[in-house]
This record gives sequence, structure tokens and C-alpha cells, in this order.
Amino acid sequence: MPPALAAAACVCLIATLIFLDREKARVSLALMIPILWLSICASRTVGQWVAGKVGSEASSAEFEQGDTFDAYVFSGLVILGLGVLVKRRRRVAKVLRANGPLLLFFSYCAVSICWSDFPLTAFKRWIKAVGDLSMVLIVLTDPRPRAALRRFLVWPGFVLVPLSILLIKYYPQLGRGWSDWTGEAYNLGVATGKNGLGYVCLVFGLGAIWCILTTLRRGFQKSSLRPLLANATLLLLVFWAFRLADSATSLGCFFIGGTVMLLASRPAMRRNRVLIHSMVATSLLLVMVGLFLDPAIGLTEAVGRDSSLTGRTRIWDEVLPLTVNPVFGAGYESFWLGPRLDKIWLENGQHINQAHNGYLEVYLDLGLVGLVLVLIVLIVGYRNAMQTIRRTPNLGSLQLAFVVVALIYNLTEHAFRDLHPVWIMFLLAVVSIPLELRQEFE
Repeated sequence: MPPALAAAACVCLIATLIFLDREKARVSLALMIPILWLSICASRTVGQWVAGKVGSEASSAEFEQGDTFDAYVFSGLVILGLGVLVKRRRRVAKVLRANGPLLLFFSYCAVSICWSDFPLTAFKRWIKAVGDLSMVLIVLTDPRPRAALRRFLVWPGFVLVPLSILLIKYYPQLGRGWSDWTGEAYNLGVATGKNGLGYVCLVFGLGAIWCILTTLRRGFQKSSLRPLLANATLLLLVFWAFRLADSATSLGCFFIGGTVMLLASRPAMRRNRVLIHSMVATSLLLVMVGLFLDPAIGLTEAVGRDSSLTGRTRIWDEVLPLTVNPVFGAGYESFWLGPRLDKIWLENGQHINQAHNGYLEVYLDLGLVGLVLVLIVLIVGYRNAMQTIRRTPNLGSLQLAFVVVALIYNLTEHAFRDLHPVWIMFLLAVVSIPLELRQEFE
């Protein structure tokens, strides 16, 4: 098939999926702000799309400063988002009052800018993190929150997943990348890195599963056939894209998250929370044992990786001695900057900019204090999800799945950071919603 014809077919498919998924419930037009935000975070920045960039290789100075045009785009979306939240201040205030631990973490991140060696860069990145939270609040405070959540979880996927397959198959100069060191080719799709296509499939695949389950749970209706067809098609495309992605972490998290979501929504599981606790604990234990405690059992080899987790353990050994302050860290998102970054690049021989472990990254940037705060947010988020499952199973099963995914994903990747889709879904999962608003999600 000629590339132009394939592109036309892709556009028709995207339009058809969005048309089929429409609902009678009208959501606020403001929902397009977080949908656009998530679409950019899960793919490439506007500047990268305009320039036709595939990779993200840059000097340490460029990595520190970022792109000015993209800064304007994100700033504009943040301002628009905050404007929406001001108009909804009563609903927003109710949600914020129920989320003390999360606000404490964001406040500590802001304070840590004071001891960063690069306070301006840290402040810019903190503003983007506030933008992530703002987008989640726009979705959760929508006048039609259930319909808004459905669209937020799958509409970007309707665009990004088919487009990824199109770019890989017909526009390899945009959809594929090559390692500067080994020359090995890998598939990127709409993303900028090797693991990017993986988290696109992870996030929107779980979104499709949740939409299918919630539609079926409401009982069979003629009007439900269209959204079921749309989300089932997206799920099939996700499986296709997963085959192209070669992302073991995202694939493993997808199956674990999907299983948790499916089982947690069952009436028998909801009535006996011990079963849910056991399921989550077993999943975490198997992953921890297979990756760290006893790699010899072959879990890493089974997913196509080696016992060093594709060089991750070596990176961890290199960056730990460079810890700036074990208690307070280097400052928010400040470790991988300046002379430290140059030193790591020189010694490692590769332009890495993360340690591929979210917990280690939090420790390097925010110290033990930040790590404790993240763990508190995780624990509180898990508790809130368990409480929500009892009264609002549709919402609770989604929250629990993304909390578990974040727990596991950050063992081998860094997703506790601004603009990362898994981080945005984590915020969506841990934000505690007051009971009076929670009922609107059914």
C-alpha cells in the first residue's frame, strides 16, 4: 500500500473510532486541554513534531535549558488549565482538601528548588508537574466526570496508537530509530525513545480495558455496541503495537494491571478485600524476586532481558556514589544536570538522563524525605482505591490498577516525573475524591 493511501486510511480509522465512542453525555469543552496535554506527553513535543525529530540526543546544556517553543506551549496549556480550575473552584477545593499527602509532596518539591544548583530549571519542571496535576483535576471535576474520564483515557489512544503503527510501517524515518552505539534498529512510533511506544500501549491499553469493563457492567444496550467496538479495536491495535515495541516493562505492567482491574471489579473480590490484598502482594513479590532477589529463576530472561536488566544495575552502581545529599537530595529534578550529567556521560559512554528506577530517582533528587513522601502517597492512594472499590467499583478498579502499575513500572523505569504518562495516570489514581463527587462516576 502506498504511504499516502495508508495515511488516509489511518485518518479515516481515527475519525471512525472517535465517532463510535461518542456518548450522549456532553462533557465540558475544557476537557480538550488535558486530552491535548496527555497526547503531547505520550508522544513528542510540538517542537519535535514541527522539526521532524525522532531521537532526543542533545548536549547537557540543551538538556538543561529545554526548547523555548515547547515551553510556551506547555505554559499556555497550564494557564488555560488553571483558568478552568478557578471557575470550578468549589469542586476543586473539595478535592484538594481530601488530598493532604499529595499536596505535601508537591510542596516539598517546591521547597527543594531552594537548594538546587539549577533553581530556574527546577522551577520550570515543577510548573510542568503542577500542570500534570491540574489536568487530572480538570478531568475529575468535569460536570460529567465518568464520560470525561472515558474520553481522557482512550481518545489520545485512538490517535497515537494507529499513528504509531503507520509511522513504523510506512514512514520509518519518523517511526523508527537506530542506536548510535550498536546500530540496532528499534521502533518508536509517535514516541521519542525506545520505551516510549511501550508506555503508549500500556496507558491506553489499560484505558481501553477499563472502558470495555464499565460498558459491560452497565448491562447490554444497543447504544453500547458502538463504544464497545471502538475500544475493542483500540485494544487489538495495542496488542499489535506491543509486538513492535519490544518493551518488557510496559508489557508486563499491562498484563498485571489488566488482571488487577478485571479481578478487583468482580463482586466476590470486592466483598473480600483480603483476596485483593493477596493478589497485589503476590504480584509484587513475584516481580521483586524475579528481578532482584533471585534473578536466576529466569524471569528477566523470559521477557528477553538479562540479569543486569539491560545494563540498569550498572547505571545504579554509577550514580549512587554521586548522591548530593542523602536526606534532602539535589533538588527537584536537578540531579541530571550540569557537571554531574557531563561526568556520567563521559564515564558511561552513552547520553543517559535517568537511572531507570523511579525510587532511586526520587532519592537522588529529593533525598530520603522525598522518598518517604512518595511512599506515603502510594500507601494512601492504595488505601483510597480499596475504599473506593467497595462503593464505586468502576472507579476503584481503575485506581487500583494504576497504583499497582506505578509501583512495578518504577522498579526498572523512571515515571515519578513531570510529563510522563504513567505519572499522570498515577496522579489520576491516587487523588482522593470526596464521596459526594465519587458517586458521579457510576
